[in-house]
Amino acid sequence: MTTEPTTLPTHPFEPYLSLSDEVLKQRIAVVRAEMGSRLLILGHHYQQDEVIAFSNLRGDSYKLSEMAAADEQCEAIVFCGVHFMAETADILANRAKRLEQRDGRRVDVILPDLEAGCSLADMADIDQVEDCWEQLSEVTDVEQITPITYVNSAADLKAFCGRHGGIVCTSANAEAALNWAFAGRPRVLFFPDQHLGRNTARAMGIPLEQMPTWDPLREQLGGNDQDTIGNSRVILWKGDCSVHQVFLPQHIDHFREKYPDIKIIVHPECMMEVVDKADLSGSTGKIINAVSGAPAGTRWAIGTELHLVDRLKSEYPRQQIYFLSPVVCMCSTMYRIDLPHLCWSLENLAAGTPVNVIAVEKETARWALVALQRMLEIK
Repeated sequence: MTTEPTTLPTHPFEPYLSLSDEVLKQRIAVVRAEMGSRLLILGHHYQQDEVIAFSNLRGDSYKLSEMAAADEQCEAIVFCGVHFMAETADILANRAKRLEQRDGRRVDVILPDLEAGCSLADMADIDQVEDCWEQLSEVTDVEQITPITYVNSAADLKAFCGRHGGIVCTSANAEAALNWAFAGRPRVLFFPDQHLGRNTARAMGIPLEQMPTWDPLREQLGGNDQDTIGNSRVILWKGDCSVHQVFLPQHIDHFREKYPDIKIIVHPECMMEVVDKADLSGSTGKIINAVSGAPAGTRWAIGTELHLVDRLKSEYPRQQIYFLSPVVCMCSTMYRIDLPHLCWSLENLAAGTPVNVIAVEKETARWALVALQRMLEIK
C-alpha cells in the first residue's frame, strides 16, 4: 500500500506573496475606491514608500491615532505601523463617547501583519513594571511617584499609568508630561525608553545623579540601593530603541569634519552623548519641520529611521540630506507591513471577513484611555 505525501495547509495570506507589485497595487486601489470614506489607511513615517503611497493619513504614532479617532465617517482603520499603535487607535476610536455617537458600532482596527511589534515596547512588560512598583513601595512612598510611559508601549502599561495617577507621553511632549508630573509629585518612574527620559529631564535641569536606571533583570531595586532610590527625581527604565542606538558620537564627528557647515538633527531616543553633540534633537515631526523649513542648499545629517530619511531626501531635493550612520538602520518590524499584507488585509475587510483585528480588553482600554486623555490635556 502506498501512502500519499502529507502536505501542510498554506496560510490564506501566502498566495499574495506570488503577486507582482503592480497587481497588488491595482487590487489595493480597487478596495480603496469601493470603500471610500468608510476606510481609513494610516501610514507611519517609518513605513516603506509603496505602503505610504496608499495611506490616507501620514504621521507619527500618536498623531495618526488622534486623527483616526477624530474621523466620524470611517468604519474601519487599517494601521500600517506596529502593534502598540493599533492598540492606541482602538482605544481612542472605540472609546465610550465615540461608540455612543455610532449607536454602539465599533470601528475595526486592523494591523496587516500581527508580527509587526516594537523591540522598545517589548523591553517593559506589565509583570516587570508591577514588580518594580511593588519593590519601590517597600523602600519609598509610591504615592509620591508618577508613572510615565512613552507611547511606544503596550496598552496594559498605559492602563497601569492610568490606574496609578500617571500619564502617557510622546517624544514631542515628554517635557510637558514631566512638568505635569512634578506639579503633583516629586518623583517619576519613566519607561520604557531610558534615553528619551534622560535627555528630556537633563534639558530641564535635573542632574544625572538624580536619574538612576532601573534594570528589570536585576532582582533588587533594579540594581540600585535604597539611598539611590530615595535621592532620585526620575527613575529611568533600562530600555532603548534598537534603531536609534546605532547612532554614535563619532558619526557626528565624521560629518562635521567633512562638512563644517552641516546641521545635525537626531531623535531624542538616541543616547545622551549623541544628543549632546547634535545641533538639534526632536520628534519625527520636529525633524521633518526643520528640514522642510530650512533654506535651499542646507546640509543635514539626520539620526533617525532610514525610510524617513530617504523620503526626506526625495521630498526636499533642494536640501543636501545624509543618513547619520554608516550602518543601514531601518525599523525591521515596521518593514513587515508590505504590499502583500496590506492587500490581503484590505480584501478580507472588503469581503466582510476582517483579519488581524486589534481589540484591547475593555478594562485595560478604560484605564489606558485615562492616561491618554491626561496626555491630550497637557499638550
